[in-house]
Amino acid sequence: MEKGAQVRRHHRTTPRTTRVLGALLLVAVGSLTVGAAPTPAEATPLDQVIPAPSKVTPGGSAYRITAKTRIGVDDSREVRRVGEYLAGVLRPSTGYPVPVEVGRGGDIQLRLAKGPFSAEGYRLVSGAKGVTITAARPAGLFHGVQTLRQLLPAKVEKGSVQSGPWLVAGGTITDSPRYGWRGAMLDVSRHFFTVDQVKRYIDQLALYKVNKLHLHLSDDQGWRIAIDSWPRLATYGGSTQVGGGAGGFYTKADYKEIVRYASSRYLEVVPEIDMPGHTNAALASYAELNCDGVAPPLYTGTEVGFSSLCVGNDLTYDFVDDVIRELAALTPGRYLHIGGDEAHSTSHEDYVKFMDRVQPVVAKYGKTVVGWHQLTGANPSRGAVAQYWGLDDTSAEEKAQVAKAAQNGTGIILSPADRIYLDMKYTADTPLGLDWAGLVEVKRSYDWDPGDYLPGVPAAAVRGVEAPLWTETIVTSADIEYMAFPRLAGVAELGWSPAVTHDWERYRVRLAAQGARWEAMGISYYRSPQVPWS
Repeated sequence: MEKGAQVRRHHRTTPRTTRVLGALLLVAVGSLTVGAAPTPAEATPLDQVIPAPSKVTPGGSAYRITAKTRIGVDDSREVRRVGEYLAGVLRPSTGYPVPVEVGRGGDIQLRLAKGPFSAEGYRLVSGAKGVTITAARPAGLFHGVQTLRQLLPAKVEKGSVQSGPWLVAGGTITDSPRYGWRGAMLDVSRHFFTVDQVKRYIDQLALYKVNKLHLHLSDDQGWRIAIDSWPRLATYGGSTQVGGGAGGFYTKADYKEIVRYASSRYLEVVPEIDMPGHTNAALASYAELNCDGVAPPLYTGTEVGFSSLCVGNDLTYDFVDDVIRELAALTPGRYLHIGGDEAHSTSHEDYVKFMDRVQPVVAKYGKTVVGWHQLTGANPSRGAVAQYWGLDDTSAEEKAQVAKAAQNGTGIILSPADRIYLDMKYTADTPLGLDWAGLVEVKRSYDWDPGDYLPGVPAAAVRGVEAPLWTETIVTSADIEYMAFPRLAGVAELGWSPAVTHDWERYRVRLAAQGARWEAMGISYYRSPQVPWS
């Protein structure tokens, strides 16, 4: 839920970023004689990508992709899949065939090898004869491919043939992420988004090495996942959304397709069923889940904190067990999010009792508990992860509660609402979004350090960062993109890049170059005046 506000305004109209018409502004290159080696100055410098790499050593001649370019891959299904993904990026815009072949004969090589790589790290070496990306695991190769994409001209993202040259600057990048959790949350409960819309967002997240997709699947306004043992949750509880309308839900096949597609982009899906609050859609679907046995009407507003499962009713835990069992069976990832925020209609005693009974159910079905940081006011289970969504000025007492849990072994994901909630307005004039946490311009969303953000939280307890996008006012994919970009790129950098690389003045220049890429990809984005766009 949008945290902390009681009344929200729903915008029926959606903005459209003014598109820059005409050709993209590209770095001019001199005429090249056939066979002449291009100079590195003509290619995007290795250190201009987002997220900033761990180590960059520029030097040597650039590599030029031509009609003869081949991609060589190891004889592994996953490596071949990464190779085909890269070819799928290159073929439409270059017009070249770019075959993918097993063996070491390719100009662009994707290799698995033992080395000083983390699970997601990679090394990219570029020179006149070709590009080699090496990693210990396929995820690292995939992330290296995203870096290679950004080293090519923005028009490589186009779906039609463009003019070259297609140059990759010479040198070496050695890269690994700072944090293992680099997430984005999409609320599909306030407004429902189709499988194809979710896939589109996944593709955009992958470009910036985001590796977690947190899906907020249930709330007061809609239940979005089919549960066989409680079918009315989806068919009735999913039949509306904020402001009215048809709503929708994912069949189990739909959800599996989202999980499969995310996995192909090396994102792990983290499903959330919010409880014991934010449960009106469930309570409306089954009267017996209510303490008084009376089902409330479906809800299409935006107020928060009024609903609660009946903590003293044993049927509640049968319901929770069924939902978690079916959802866990559909989810190959390690985590299952149980919400736990804004349970204003649940007493503290009942909240603790509820969490004490529900967390073991998550473990029983082989998953690790994730909850909003209010979970730290109960008894977080061993290995649980708490997602902090407070503000810079959240009370010292509340922050201390989170810090104490972190000191006792609870992992922390940082999602401060006044920093990286993507539904917060950029300025007072932003036509979408809300402002209960404040106005969040691009610099504010980038200019902080997750490593020392919460006093008393050990650095080792910080699992990473996640940018939630709540959808009271978000209706279309263009709306998602307008609120996510450019802030999402900065969140991804906070999660991936070493702290020493974080510098706003340098970052804003690198960010400005991404605008042409987003336009080539058809992404509607906010042209912040804080960024010197081309």
